[in-house]
Amino acid sequence: MASLADLTRQNTVLSKEEVGHLQRLVAEWGMLADFCFADMLLYVRAPDGPGGARWLVVDQVRPATAQTLHIKDWVGSWTTDADRPLLSQAYELGTAVEGTVAVEGLSETAHMTTIPVRHGGRVIGVLTREWSEQKGRQPGRLERTYLSIFDRFAAMISAGLFPFAGRQGPITAAPRVGDGAIVLDASARVEFASPNAVSALHRVGITANVIGLSLAELGFNDAAVRSAFERHEPVLEESDQSSDVTMLEYCIPILEADPSGSPVAARVTGCVLLLRDVTELRRRDRLLLSKDATIREIHHRVKNNLQTISSLLRLQARRLSSDEAKAAVNESVRRIRTIALVHETLSREPGDDVAFIEIVRPLLRLAEEGYQSPDRPVRFTVQGEGGKLPATIATPLSVVLTELLQNAVDHEFPLGSPGGQVKVLLGNDGSTLSIRVIDDGRGVPVDFRLDKATGLGLTIVKTLVTTELGGTISMRQGEPADFELAGIAPPARGTGTVVDLAVPIKDSEPL
Repeated sequence: MASLADLTRQNTVLSKEEVGHLQRLVAEWGMLADFCFADMLLYVRAPDGPGGARWLVVDQVRPATAQTLHIKDWVGSWTTDADRPLLSQAYELGTAVEGTVAVEGLSETAHMTTIPVRHGGRVIGVLTREWSEQKGRQPGRLERTYLSIFDRFAAMISAGLFPFAGRQGPITAAPRVGDGAIVLDASARVEFASPNAVSALHRVGITANVIGLSLAELGFNDAAVRSAFERHEPVLEESDQSSDVTMLEYCIPILEADPSGSPVAARVTGCVLLLRDVTELRRRDRLLLSKDATIREIHHRVKNNLQTISSLLRLQARRLSSDEAKAAVNESVRRIRTIALVHETLSREPGDDVAFIEIVRPLLRLAEEGYQSPDRPVRFTVQGEGGKLPATIATPLSVVLTELLQNAVDHEFPLGSPGGQVKVLLGNDGSTLSIRVIDDGRGVPVDFRLDKATGLGLTIVKTLVTTELGGTISMRQGEPADFELAGIAPPARGTGTVVDLAVPIKDSEPL
């Protein structure tokens, strides 16, 4: 479905500023529909054709306080003066017009009020309020008060005072009318409080009759109200009304146009304060923050413990006389450092997921520091990102990658060789993480079979990939196309090795 901006751009000559005014209106008109207990449609006028004026519905809203009149979505549909003559009357007169209209699926005619939408001194659209007495609410004090509030906002729309120019902020997060509404007069004293608003006040310890009193006299934090009165614009604010109650407040001033027509000279005749108790939401937010901080602290302590174990093993290795035993202990230290690196990264990341590239880069630096030497110059690089991965996948993958890097150095670039490049290519399509480790070393034998490999490093790799991660792995000699794709100068044919891994993932971010 086309957006309001698309529909107006394709079918009208409205300016960017005028379209922005309409967008601000529909950003806040859920409140208007709730106050008037009716469906609302926004029309714009297309340039007159041979058949006269044509009107296009560019948006539609249904009330949360009453039964909807229109089951069908009318956005993008056209109508004419023959079907809805009140549209042109409101557009040309510049004032609200009331009448009746036929509604699809309704046996009797419905009531309709057409309200001109003014911006910059001219009418740019028409807003309709449509309702049926059959589906309406029984009139009472609340209904009469809400309808009078709507009438005041309708007058502001006709005068070009609503929506407020340049209004910014998370309107979708603002309280709705049903959460609790308080009407204040020009001196910021309470004229009316809905039952839900009274309940909200009770939760902060205000049980007295609030009518005729200011919020400050009631002991209610009225910073949002004072700001709205002073600035002549809505204020959305969250405040702690007591030690254990947090309120989200949305205060909308009601303006009356100056006889001169200047919006700057408009005066505040009252305001509407919408309230929502968000105490439980903020309590949960604090719990989540506390949980997140606790998890990161646990990762930090695990990293410290692993580093301690690594240090103890290095001390033990110094006391060993067997070269084979020293090599085995050093291998264990290297694997422990790899896992510690994952926990260090997780200790800095919010949540349980980690950007895999933030682990791969330090692993390559460790490989350069540990495996590279003047007798064997090897350069390690990475291409791609890999997205975010849960720790349950990132940890074994880090061990796998470390083993593959060491395997590449030990077997592809023996001591005394001219060295070369090892490149890691990462890909993530949202369901599978792909890793390719390619080098331009001497290559594996033609008859090499990974399932027959007996070395400890490759055994660990196979076990982690196929068993723990449920993925696949292959190892083969490189082809010219492989090196071209990786941006590496192709070595002599028959040299170089390519290792491909594919690991199924869930809830990861694609590249």
